[in-house]
Amino acid sequence: MTSSWLPRAFLTVVGIVALSACKPLDDAMVLIFGRSMRDQRSFDPYENTQPSPENSISFSSGNYPTDFGVVNIGQPEGVSVPRFTQADLGLPGIGSSVVQGLSNPLDPTDPRSRERGAELYTRFCTVCHGEDGVGANASIADKHPMLPAYNLSGAQVAAYSDQYLYAMIRVGRGLMPEYGSRITHFDRWSIVNYVRELQLQAGNAPENGVSGDNPPAGE
Repeated sequence: MTSSWLPRAFLTVVGIVALSACKPLDDAMVLIFGRSMRDQRSFDPYENTQPSPENSISFSSGNYPTDFGVVNIGQPEGVSVPRFTQADLGLPGIGSSVVQGLSNPLDPTDPRSRERGAELYTRFCTVCHGEDGVGANASIADKHPMLPAYNLSGAQVAAYSDQYLYAMIRVGRGLMPEYGSRITHFDRWSIVNYVRELQLQAGNAPENGVSGDNPPAGE
């Protein structure tokens, strides 16, 4: 009787001590050091706010670097682009007054812009439109024959304004998704400049020549 009772009592005492060990130890620390870890200095809301780390970018920051070739690393936005949606695209090649009011800030003949546009076109556009912009030899056409591959080098798109091409890249149109979340402001214009080069190579010069501010088609 005695031998069986002692182990159970011992285990009970050990369990109680283990479950309440923090408080006895904390009380002992108060006796020794005069303070308790339960009584800590804490900051009230907004009492000790810290600025964002240097070169950090908030999740809600706009995707607008200050100039062509500049990476947005938290500096003040250097451009202001009006908001518009697919509804503002309206009739092909024209668009609403918001779209018509856009202006290509890059020199279409600048080889740096053309080179950047070619790189981004290869990365984002060739899968649907092909290397030459015609679309017939694009990989999407081989795998999905029912999906039309839009001919960017043809006369129809050559008549679109630079503003309209930029708007399509930014918000998408038809089966084309938006790329505004993946391609920055100046890079979109570089793609527009490169598409103009593809049209020239195909013998479809844009109306009024290659201009950074082509008037909308139909005007």
